[in-house]
Amino acid sequence: MKVKTKVDKSKSLSLLERAEVTHKRLNETDKLKYPSNTLDDYYDIIHQLMEALTLLEGVKMKGEGAHCELIDHVCENYNISETEREFLQQMRNYRNRISYEGFSVKSEYIERNESRINGIIIRLSNLVKDKT
Repeated sequence: MKVKTKVDKSKSLSLLERAEVTHKRLNETDKLKYPSNTLDDYYDIIHQLMEALTLLEGVKMKGEGAHCELIDHVCENYNISETEREFLQQMRNYRNRISYEGFSVKSEYIERNESRINGIIIRLSNLVKDKT
């Protein structure tokens, strides 16, 4: 459920900083050795950046389906393609399966999608920085 809140620039900048720290740490590890953890970290970074964007709008997603709604909202409002939206929803689904079902991501998934994921991270980071 999308709810209106006050714009929170401070929290948005904090989320941006946390995403940057997590990304830096991730880049200092062997991402292919633990691909499920890598995907979980990448998803967390992207989620923090999307939440940082919505906090600058004065919008918060809450309740069941909040992550799905967050992805749809950000993609719609920041001209992110349908292909990228579907990819982000797939990442969310994999992350949920890792967390709740013990699903394992293969290292090939990371190899195949790492540059795409990093491109999304850079784009979202720049959007947050441009809005602050």
